[in-house]
Amino acid sequence: MKKLRLVLAGLGARGHAWADTIQRNPDCDLICYVDPDPTSLEQAQHRFGNQPSFASLTEALETIEDIDATILATPPDSREMDIAAACKHRLPLLVEKPLALNLELAIDYVQQAENAGIPLMIGLNFRYLPVTQKYRRLLEKDAAGQLGFCRFTYERWRNGHAQRLNRYPMSMLQPMLWEQSIHHFDLMRFVYQREAVAVYCRSWNPSWTMYADDTNVSALFEFEGGFEINYQGTWVGGWQELNFEWRTDGSNGVIVQRDMFGDLYQAKRMDKELTPVELPPSEPWVTDLSSLLTAFLQASQGAPIECSGKDHLGSLAMVEACIQSAREGRRIKIDPPAKI
Repeated sequence: MKKLRLVLAGLGARGHAWADTIQRNPDCDLICYVDPDPTSLEQAQHRFGNQPSFASLTEALETIEDIDATILATPPDSREMDIAAACKHRLPLLVEKPLALNLELAIDYVQQAENAGIPLMIGLNFRYLPVTQKYRRLLEKDAAGQLGFCRFTYERWRNGHAQRLNRYPMSMLQPMLWEQSIHHFDLMRFVYQREAVAVYCRSWNPSWTMYADDTNVSALFEFEGGFEINYQGTWVGGWQELNFEWRTDGSNGVIVQRDMFGDLYQAKRMDKELTPVELPPSEPWVTDLSSLLTAFLQASQGAPIECSGKDHLGSLAMVEACIQSAREGRRIKIDPPAKI
C-alpha cells in the first residue's frame, strides 16, 4: 500500500486526536490543515508541523495537488460544502459521527459519495476496541444461548467547559443522543448483528444541567427477533466517575462488559461467579483510532469499506426515532437501513 496523503478538516479536540493518530501511522502523511479559525491553524502548525493551512476545504483541494483522502472532524451541522468538495474531487471521506443531524441530509451525503464513486466511512472508533470485537465473537458462538434482552447503562458527568472537549454540544439540540448515544446504538447494531425495529423513549434535563437541551435518555428498543434493549444514558450524572455496564442475557447465560474500554465477563446460568474474558492489550483512544484509520486507508485503496455511511443510516434512524418518541410520547417504528 502506497503512503497516502491526507487533508484534515476541523482542528478541535477530535481533530487533534486524528492528527496524533495520523502521525503515528507510517502509511500516511498529514499534508495540510483546514479550519476557519486562524488560532486553531496556528496551534496545529506548532504541535503537528508547519504544513499548509486553509480556511476552507474547497480552497485546500483547489490549491494542494496529489491529495489522496480527506478526514472531516468538523461539527456535524456544517459539512455540506466540505462533503460536496470532497465528492467533486473524488476523494475518499472519513467523517466523524454523526454524519449529519438529520436522516434526510445524511441520506443525501451517502448518495453524493455513491455518485462520486468514493468510499464514505464514519468515525465509529468503538467498533475497533478489542472488547467490542470479542463481545461480538462470543455472541456469534452462542456463548449466552438464544438472546432475550439487554441492559445498556452509560452514566457520566461531562463537563462541557473542559478544554479537552468540543464546546458545540452545549448549545445543540439533543446532544446526548446525537453525540454520545449514537456510539452506543452503533455498538448494539454491530455486536448483535441485527437492526432496531421500534423504540419508546423519554429524554429530559435535570435542573443543574449546563447544556441547552436534553442530556438524559431512557429508551426501550425492540430489535429483530424479539430481542429487547433497555438503554439509560446521561451526561449530567451526580457523580464524576463514569458508570458503564453492558449486560446481555440469553437462554443459558450472560455476557457483561463493565468498562467502556474492556473488563469483559461471561457466566452460565448456574455459575456462582462471572468469569473474566481475556482480552489483548490496548490503549484507550489510541488502539481504536489507529485501527479505524488503518481500515480507512485500506478502503481508500479498494478494500471493502467498514462503518460505511450507508450502514450508519441505521443508527441515525434510531436517534431520530428516539427524538420523535420523546416528543410524541409513543412507540415509534424504525425502518432498517435497507429500506432507508
